[in-house]
Amino acid sequence: MSKVQIYGSGQSRAARALWICHELGIDFEHKVMEMKDTKSPEFLAINPNGKMPAMVDGDLKLFESMAINSYLAQKHNKDGFWPASLADQARVTQWSFWGMTEVEKNLLTILLDMFMTPADKKNPKAVEDAQAALNKPLKVLDDSLKGRDYLLGSNFTLADLNLASIMSWAKLIRFDLSPYPNVAAWLDRCLGRASFKAARGGK
Repeated sequence: MSKVQIYGSGQSRAARALWICHELGIDFEHKVMEMKDTKSPEFLAINPNGKMPAMVDGDLKLFESMAINSYLAQKHNKDGFWPASLADQARVTQWSFWGMTEVEKNLLTILLDMFMTPADKKNPKAVEDAQAALNKPLKVLDDSLKGRDYLLGSNFTLADLNLASIMSWAKLIRFDLSPYPNVAAWLDRCLGRASFKAARGGK
């Protein structure tokens, strides 16, 4: 049986798919890519959007990191990582979408300005607005984590992996999470997992 193939840089959203492969012990091959590679005819045949990540599993070609993770979680589920109940499956979808719509854009705005924008093109106002915009969703997340280790309760699930993969950017930009102690503790638990460190090359 051929291995699952994950296409993308470990610094891109492909990191989410690499994390789940390590978390679930999936036999996979990491096809390391640079941005220039995403426009090649070979890659466009897999992901016509020309963006990372993409996945190939047998005859299946899939793009969009959250779709890839949902597929892999259901196919290779163990220890309730993909929850059994329909209600909890819906909560996995809820938190995954919420992370993309409420958190990801603002974290990415700060990240790009901090690490990838030339000094003469930096936009302090955009960064300030993004930082302010994060306060409301982080309060929602902090309240939701009150009294529980993970988003759905005591077990680490796909909801945690997907959202923590987004929230890991808060670490990179040194975002102050002290006003949100439940978020800070949850994120440390998630990013402290051996599977996350393995996806980052053991770092």
